[in-house]
Amino acid sequence: MPIVAQSTETTDWVSRFADEVIEESERRAPGKPVVVASGLSPSGPIHLGNLREVMTPHLVADEIRRRGYQVRHLISWDDYDRYRKVPQGIAGIDDSWAEHIGKPLTSVPAPKGSAYPNWAEHFKAAMIESLAELGVEFDGISQTEQYTSGVYREQILHAMKHRGDIDAILAQYRTKPKPAKKQQQKPVDEAELEAEEGSGAAAEDDGSSGSAGYFPYKPYCGRCGKDLTTVTSYDDDTTQLTYTCNDCAFSETVRLSEFNRGKLVWKVDWPMRWAYEGVIFEPSGVDHSSPGSSFQVGGQIVGIFGGKQPIGPMYAFVGISGMAKMSSSRGGVPTPADALKIMEPQLLRWLYARRRPNQSFKIAFDQEIQRLYDEWDKLAGKVADGSALPGDVAAYSRAVGTAAGELRKTPRPMPYRTLASVADITAGHEDQALRILSELDPDQPLSSLDEARPRYDKAEAWINTHVPADQRTIVRDEPDAELLKSLDEASQQSVRLLLDGLAEHWSLDGLTHLVYGVPKVQAGFSADATPKELPPEIKTAQRTFFALLYHLLVGRDTGPRLPTLLLAVGQDRVRRLLGE
Repeated sequence: MPIVAQSTETTDWVSRFADEVIEESERRAPGKPVVVASGLSPSGPIHLGNLREVMTPHLVADEIRRRGYQVRHLISWDDYDRYRKVPQGIAGIDDSWAEHIGKPLTSVPAPKGSAYPNWAEHFKAAMIESLAELGVEFDGISQTEQYTSGVYREQILHAMKHRGDIDAILAQYRTKPKPAKKQQQKPVDEAELEAEEGSGAAAEDDGSSGSAGYFPYKPYCGRCGKDLTTVTSYDDDTTQLTYTCNDCAFSETVRLSEFNRGKLVWKVDWPMRWAYEGVIFEPSGVDHSSPGSSFQVGGQIVGIFGGKQPIGPMYAFVGISGMAKMSSSRGGVPTPADALKIMEPQLLRWLYARRRPNQSFKIAFDQEIQRLYDEWDKLAGKVADGSALPGDVAAYSRAVGTAAGELRKTPRPMPYRTLASVADITAGHEDQALRILSELDPDQPLSSLDEARPRYDKAEAWINTHVPADQRTIVRDEPDAELLKSLDEASQQSVRLLLDGLAEHWSLDGLTHLVYGVPKVQAGFSADATPKELPPEIKTAQRTFFALLYHLLVGRDTGPRLPTLLLAVGQDRVRRLLGE
């Protein structure tokens, strides 16, 4: 598709898609708001992989809004999907929830202790709260409400009338080999999953097929409430439909023109919604791009409803440092809410904005988060001084705010690793944390911890929830007399040089200069000597000196950055622990 002349100076992926979407919207629906869409199934925790389903169209929609266009970002909550299985590792549920398999998600009880009325609302709530913190503006659509209120009645009747055409399209793929099962990042019917597993459930995947023919509609049983039903007859003129439940053996005849307890099967439901909502842009996961998959088949079925397939990229998986690919049908996978406990929304937005949708990336919950924050702060500095590349500036601007304005930010964004170290050492004592942080820059002392929030709170949460107990920092109560007594002359001299310079260098920058400078001075060089002016042995001497200080202060070989640690311990206590 040709790209229209860009109205921004950047050439980042978001701007390119915005150009295409605006052009396509003006072609299909001139003068109407641009419609982009996402779909989320609250079948369990909505994880950080699912967030890409939202962030991709959000970023494009926001760019279009910045250009002065009206945009609707629809999020379809697929809460009328069947409850497929009992997720493992989620608090408040047990094997007894298996009795609800086959019911709509909105008919399944919420986990024990939940404040929400059903399973779907319980898992939707956390995502809605996270999207608000991320600045994502959207129109939510409950598919339970749409189906049970009869909104889609004409579309359902149309699909049933044209079931032969739909069946012919689906038949093109039924004899082809099924792709290997992949983790899903978009909701599908249980039957689709079974079909992908090669279980012989291809007919169920496409709808109800039997001696009465093919039907793209699944009623939920009037007795047990499950979708384990088979349509046994249907009359187009009267819309009279008869079904039998394969679970409880219940059977009834209803008039489909008045019946609202069922839904179109997924491969028909999705393209029906494209046509009904006039969706111009919607991304799809890589698992929906193979022949016979939902997105590909939907591109043919949508024409039956008088619509067109949305444009949009395939998006790649999002991983977590140290973890395998995520699946929302299993408990314990990190959610946006989990990420927002330990990182500011700007950083999380940036991780999605800086990578093209087809590029996979990882979100760090381990030590890597400190490096990510260093990279983010470095970018902020480059943007401020005008040295950042245009694409990086674009990603940064999309991260810090939306068309509606900037997100709440930390007034004094101190280094995350420094804040984490301070939170670690002070173990929740805010007065001590404030004292240490105020000494980082004596010329501009911090007057309140609120100036360092919310970043300080995120760093403290990371320390408390993601750093193992054996890696936490515990400062010695008493000097290690035995170690101090065993020090050779060179080690004693290095400690003395540090102690002599403490008062003069008591700031973050000053102590950094001091601890790196002591081994240089001992070797006969200036403390200001650059690495190019020094022999390689100096690095070894520095590592040895650092290890000695860590042992004397915290009883380990390593720990937080020494300048931060020294400030945290306090000058008087440092002197005492170093034997003065």
